[in-house]
Amino acid sequence: MKALIVDDERLARKELMSLLSDYTQIEVVGEAVNVDDAYQKIKELQPELLFLDIQMPEKTGFDLLEMLEDVPQVIFTTAYDEYAIKAFEVNALDYLLKPVQPERLKESIHKLTSVREKEEEGVERDKTAKLGPNDQVFVKDGDKCWFVRLSKIRLFESDGNYIKVYFDNQKPMIHKSLNALDERLDDKVFFRANRKHMINLNWVDNIEPWFNGGLMVTLQGGEKVEVSRRQATKFKDMMSL
Repeated sequence: MKALIVDDERLARKELMSLLSDYTQIEVVGEAVNVDDAYQKIKELQPELLFLDIQMPEKTGFDLLEMLEDVPQVIFTTAYDEYAIKAFEVNALDYLLKPVQPERLKESIHKLTSVREKEEEGVERDKTAKLGPNDQVFVKDGDKCWFVRLSKIRLFESDGNYIKVYFDNQKPMIHKSLNALDERLDDKVFFRANRKHMINLNWVDNIEPWFNGGLMVTLQGGEKVEVSRRQATKFKDMMSL
């Protein structure tokens, strides 16, 4: 598995590199000293795993994740445990407190191996393909952050220059447009119901006729979304009505 170490401290990078030399399944393909450096190297090297420091000059590790459309597996490395406890609701693979202890690193690598075996079965995903339900994205709203598998997101709702993301009992806001999401998400799963809403077809619970040839869709979370007349025919075809 290709890994990138992102940390502004040279000694921290060197120490982690030394510890990782014991794990033949991890290939460290590069190091990055800050967020902008990491962003460029992620595009160039396409790592499957990030060892990511959180507190760095100018931009944080969370800022980096917000910049990425396709988020690799992430193991946070931080000197401050309050980040791991308060700053995000843990769906990251793991977090390691610095200085990294060999036993904790061993636990993280074991967890990583288990996840890999369950998910991809060693098959490398096409990075140019659109994001599907098994991909995960990073969502940040204020001080709260989540790693969310797209299969759990049932609805995207446009609100001005922001999008409300519906998953579990959460509705965080992200600074993005529905048109941008349209270009990145698999249209076999995510359907543009109208100008303001995009729904996950796997979460559709009920469909009924609506005004002017449109449809009213109820999602399993209870949300009701109108499918415009323009999109209704396409929706019926996709849902085999």
